[in-house]
Amino acid sequence: MPEVTSSVGVVILTQGSRPDDLARGIRSVLDQRDVDLDVVVVGNGWEPEGLPDGVRGHALPKNVGIPAGRNSGAAVVSGEYIFFLDDDAFLPDAGFLASCIALVSGDPGIGLIQPRLTDPTGTPAPRRWIPRIRKGDARHPGNVFSCLEAAVFLPRAVFDATGGWAAPFFYAHEGIELAWRVWDQGKRAWYAGDLEAHHPVVVQTRHPEYYRLNARNRVWLARRNLPAPFVPVYVGAWTGVHVLRWWRQPAALRAWFGGWREGWSTNPGERRPIRWSTVWRMTRAGRPPVI
Repeated sequence: MPEVTSSVGVVILTQGSRPDDLARGIRSVLDQRDVDLDVVVVGNGWEPEGLPDGVRGHALPKNVGIPAGRNSGAAVVSGEYIFFLDDDAFLPDAGFLASCIALVSGDPGIGLIQPRLTDPTGTPAPRRWIPRIRKGDARHPGNVFSCLEAAVFLPRAVFDATGGWAAPFFYAHEGIELAWRVWDQGKRAWYAGDLEAHHPVVVQTRHPEYYRLNARNRVWLARRNLPAPFVPVYVGAWTGVHVLRWWRQPAALRAWFGGWREGWSTNPGERRPIRWSTVWRMTRAGRPPVI
């Protein structure tokens, strides 16, 4: 009998502002071996054009934000698995997706995979790209409780059960919510340091909108996902962290606290608190959801 090949829906998100990077990312996906692909390029406020055979475009009339854009792509692809790739990221190994499938097949307890991200030019990757509290060796795999969204792989059933990316967030912290909701499915989010995706190291822009969304979404994250007693504890802990981090930058703190107030006064969307059993599993695995 012929070998059955697993199917992967691939969502590549772009605003059309990096055509060369986008083309490179698409090629790296189409080069993947031993998988059936359903690839869509989501134009977030842009009409995808010039796409190669085997790749569909999905245009959104306006920029709806990163998580909502990914969700719109997920709604139009099919496959046993789903893979999200940013337009400035790409896969250097043509066996990447097959390796992700083998990892999940060998350990069904894994519900999300984030690979190790490296800069293709050899520029050292920032330590924030390792989603562990104890960073250590970037090649060392293990359980994590957040993910960098540039390259993320999940079984489709797990992704659907989480409810998808946090569409109201626009950007910031949606990778934390997705990981928490994977844990709440009885699965684990996994940092696969032995699998690699390329992404350029860029200096993060710190502007008032960044500080506002950082704070607003931190509050929304707690209000949407944590059992009620944990909500003030989590927000209080992160408030202290940011005051200590930015107390020498009053403009940053003003913008941050503006977002903090917005997080409490506005509707964060659907509330789906994780179970107490999930809190216990996360705590046993090394990170209770209060920090």
